[in-house]
Amino acid sequence: MTDTIRIIDLFAGPGGLGEGFSEYQTDTGSFPFKIVASVEKEQSAHKTLTLRAFYRQFRGRKVPDAYYKYLSTNEKRSAEEFFSEKCPEEWAAAKQETLGGPKALGSEDHEEIFSEIERAIEDHSGPKLVIGGPPCQAYSLVGRARNKGIKGYTAEKDDRHFLYQEYLKVLDLVQPDIFVMENVKGLLTAKVNGESIFEKIRKDLLCPARAVNSDREQIEYELLPLASPLEDLGGLGHFQNKDFVIRAEDFGIPQARHRVILLGVRKNLRKGNIQGELLAKWRSDAHITPSQVLADLPRLRSGLTRHKPNDFNSWRDNLYNGLSKVYSALSFSQAAQDLAQRAYESASGDPGQGGRFVPLSRSLATKMPGWLKDWYKDDAMVGVVNHEARNHMPEDLHRYLFASCHASVNKGASPRSADYPEELAPAHKNWKSGNFADRFKVQAENRVASTVTSHISKDGHYFIHYDPSQCRSLTVREAARIQTFPDNYFFEGNRTQQYVQVGNAVPPLLANYIAEVVHDIIQESEAL
Repeated sequence: MTDTIRIIDLFAGPGGLGEGFSEYQTDTGSFPFKIVASVEKEQSAHKTLTLRAFYRQFRGRKVPDAYYKYLSTNEKRSAEEFFSEKCPEEWAAAKQETLGGPKALGSEDHEEIFSEIERAIEDHSGPKLVIGGPPCQAYSLVGRARNKGIKGYTAEKDDRHFLYQEYLKVLDLVQPDIFVMENVKGLLTAKVNGESIFEKIRKDLLCPARAVNSDREQIEYELLPLASPLEDLGGLGHFQNKDFVIRAEDFGIPQARHRVILLGVRKNLRKGNIQGELLAKWRSDAHITPSQVLADLPRLRSGLTRHKPNDFNSWRDNLYNGLSKVYSALSFSQAAQDLAQRAYESASGDPGQGGRFVPLSRSLATKMPGWLKDWYKDDAMVGVVNHEARNHMPEDLHRYLFASCHASVNKGASPRSADYPEELAPAHKNWKSGNFADRFKVQAENRVASTVTSHISKDGHYFIHYDPSQCRSLTVREAARIQTFPDNYFFEGNRTQQYVQVGNAVPPLLANYIAEVVHDIIQESEAL
């Protein structure tokens, strides 16, 4: 490589996609990708993004103890106050990378954003890359179902449907060698005025300058799927929409996350034919499961909502009060009943609810493959961050205990509403209607996890921990592990905001694989 590959990261969220590219390392030990501008409008996500940009300033150098101190103490000062004093140069560089504050594409921030992007790439003769995905709420199946319930809602007036046009404008400005655009699978079936949104996006991405009526050079791109075998690129039109879907679980990501990812390559960049499946190197039938990525995290207990005192004894008493109901409901399996009994008996000491930082007093057994451990772990970490269990309604803990025991003896299958006896059923008139059949979902020990979504911030019922003795939903750190964020990746904001950030992100490990594909394409073009 003759120069660093500069990256513009749009709709960056907490930085999952950028993290994968930034952490890509060549066989010679170099890190060819450098993020020079990240755009994110949500304040807490922007704080997370800036903190990670600060961490990256020390690549090739020892990360200062101050970084780990900030993570491991209940620091009352913000990262801005903490690091601008201790590491002023690196903090200033991180702030510049994230444009000094939250910025929204398609808003009054337009001129400032574009000016900062131009600054970031000026006098750069090496390769350039644009990554990111417009907000997906308007395209997702859940979002579209929700929108139907909004009086007077019309897709034609929803600005989120057209934020991809801001992405096009940046492509026109930067004229990158390659771009990566990610979105939800629901994009494939979304329509506005009867027209397929995805078909229009595909067409517009072939020549962004033409799509936005720009006077700049009309750079043309080829759109390549990453997880489907490629035909001769002369037959590019043969790709079907579904070919652009990546099933993350097939590539070592411990969740069933299916996303549309488009790889755009300048037509004049490709000097040879590209064949086969671009991500084939990482495809595997051996799926990674929750137990492999969560087993070594400190055990926690949930708290009790609207209950005083909210302490360990109250939690244990509540568990005991529901034990007979759960035990009876599990009468179909002695093994399941034994699990419920052991869950109560194991509650002899208070593991606590965790918090911003949970110290590790001893090394816990891990089921991680070595390569995955290398990705997550940081030897300088002496604990776990963002690991705090939520409070739950007392009755829900009984349902969690029942569900986790049920799943443990049924090959990971969570109980359906019809499996719950009357004494464990929620007080909802439509509970038995079938609309709430999978209201409580266990992230089973040895089955790929469900897609981690932003909805985890509002409802833990769909993300129940597989361990019956913990009786709770997943913490932010556990969700981050399933999303493949490294353990030293700290999420700013309150707990709800942290969940949203994790749920909206691209799995960094998947992004890391895509980074190698992009690097290889650029390297091959320079070699010819």
